[in-house]
Amino acid sequence: MAEAAVVNASPLIFLSRVGQLPLLRLVGTRVVVPAPVLDEVRAKGREDVTAQETRAAQWLEVVAAPTIPPALGGWDLGVGEAAVIAWAQSQANSIVVLDDLLGRRCAQALRLPLIGTLGLVLMAKRRGAIPSARLVVEKLVAHGMYLSERVVGEALALVGE
Repeated sequence: MAEAAVVNASPLIFLSRVGQLPLLRLVGTRVVVPAPVLDEVRAKGREDVTAQETRAAQWLEVVAAPTIPPALGGWDLGVGEAAVIAWAQSQANSIVVLDDLLGRRCAQALRLPLIGTLGLVLMAKRRGAIPSARLVVEKLVAHGMYLSERVVGEALALVGE
């Protein structure tokens, strides 16, 4: 387990929509959200489920926006993705939690440990934190997360479902 998991908006949004936000605690002893990411997920107002879930999750640690290194400028990342990656670069033993393809490619190029929402669900199944990855994945898809049938099939096969 990493010392800190630094989380972008989409994992917060999708996990909160399906009542699985606490799965983030499986990844790091601290779960960190840069302020720009939190601003993004709370922009829909106090009644939004993600806004409510992130307020209720006392274990989420909000950190100030880090200085974005010039090298990240060429990646054309969103403000949230850049903040997540920059924070992870500045912290030893951290892991990036994000789904955005460009952000994932950047994190991989920088050799940062990385996991996405789907990977987190598989981890939760392997560790016995959830009884069925399939049920969670089906809920994620029903709540707007795009995953192709092929990706879902391959992922679930990894955990014997």
